[in-house]
Amino acid sequence: MTRIQTYLLLSVSLLFLVLSCTPKAAGPATADGDTADKKKTTTVTRPARPGEELSSCPKFTDAPNPDDAETNYVIYRAALKAKEMDRALKTWRKVYAVSPAADGRRPTVYTDGVAFYNYLIQQNPDKRQVYGDSILMLYEQARECYPGDGYMAAIQAFDSYYTYPGTATEDEIYALFKESIEMDGPEKLQYFVINPMSRLVVDQHDAGKIEDAEAKQIVNALKTRLELGLEECSGTECAPWQAIQAYAPSSLQYFETVKGFYDCQYYLREYYPDFEANPNDCDAITTAYSRLQWADCAESSPEFQRVKKAYEANCAVVEAGPSGGSTLRQAYDALKSNQSAEAVRLFEKAAEESTDGERKSRYLLTAAKIYYRDLRNFSQARAFARRAAQADPTNGEPYMLIGTLYASSGPLCGPGTGFDSQVVVWPAIDMWQRAKSVDPSVAAKANQLIGRYTQYMPSRADIFQRGIQEGSTFTVGCWIQESTRVRTP
Repeated sequence: MTRIQTYLLLSVSLLFLVLSCTPKAAGPATADGDTADKKKTTTVTRPARPGEELSSCPKFTDAPNPDDAETNYVIYRAALKAKEMDRALKTWRKVYAVSPAADGRRPTVYTDGVAFYNYLIQQNPDKRQVYGDSILMLYEQARECYPGDGYMAAIQAFDSYYTYPGTATEDEIYALFKESIEMDGPEKLQYFVINPMSRLVVDQHDAGKIEDAEAKQIVNALKTRLELGLEECSGTECAPWQAIQAYAPSSLQYFETVKGFYDCQYYLREYYPDFEANPNDCDAITTAYSRLQWADCAESSPEFQRVKKAYEANCAVVEAGPSGGSTLRQAYDALKSNQSAEAVRLFEKAAEESTDGERKSRYLLTAAKIYYRDLRNFSQARAFARRAAQADPTNGEPYMLIGTLYASSGPLCGPGTGFDSQVVVWPAIDMWQRAKSVDPSVAAKANQLIGRYTQYMPSRADIFQRGIQEGSTFTVGCWIQESTRVRTP
């Protein structure tokens, strides 16, 4: 299991070792000091085959004494395997000085250098930033000497983003991840790229730095790789992919608010099944109806006609009468037309006009869902959900929604992976537990979510390394600002 897989298992779904959160390349030292290229590293350097292109950087054959360079390479690799780190590091420096490209076929000297500097960081935590700069320099050199390998760009971006923040701008990190995606393609994309790039592509697009076309290429690559990973994995191999699935899709929902970004088939795939499962639920009906209209789906299609018929039967004349009926019809019509902001205003008005606590709660909760699902404003969604809970204290759905808001905030409150993103699970579970305590009808759904997300809480190692005691009180920051209890899976 690579360090990144371990990190994914420990993070909110999720993800990486605290001190050495650098994933291993095909060839760098593994946990026991061995490498995937072990057999090759003990062979005598052979000349390039016809048509074979070796690295242009200094190789064994370019060293002042090629035999000494290759011998030192074999020596330090053996010492590394034996975990004699100090001796291995001393000899590695000799090789790096004269032949950093090794035999010209593999970046092993560079990636081993990363392993050595990670070792030095563990021995000297106060020099983390200095050694981190050296690691990023090694990645940069490896990319120059071995162009065409997407892994090097990916891991440099990964460490710049997570392990040594501040060493590169988000624009630079995005460019590195993009380079990796273009080199490897969707089928071979490094899986540890998906979560951070899901957040970065949203930020880049939202800031107007990239156009729809570029964003679509990135999003399609990320989703394709995630789908392949989930399909091809088995047993414990699936844990990292399930962790990624808990975050990336939520981040990428942003693009549903971009007109024309997704086609009709996307919205049918995402929202029509929920309608089919709840054919009489006005919320599910209206959501599907508004999405199909937003996507300019053909009104003559069977799916559109079925949703429209359900809307007219269940929502178009909902609760007409003196208790806010006219306003409510307008609210649903606005929601159906995808006029989200106007729909919120009208649902709030309908709630104010109603004297019935259950109805008031329902209208406010619908407004909260619009803020979450359509407007992607989590703080306002929570505010309306809290008002809904106050209007009807026996309704557990507002707390269910707040829990979902918290669980979906990993990419907002942290990089999408690691401790800062994991802690959002604690208050999320608090809300789901509260929901079932006030409303037994939501208990089954609440228990399902609690069971699903418990595995994504910070691990014992995570909290121990931060000096946090299990069972103690912890305040989750970001927009959440909730006091919760520390738990581990």
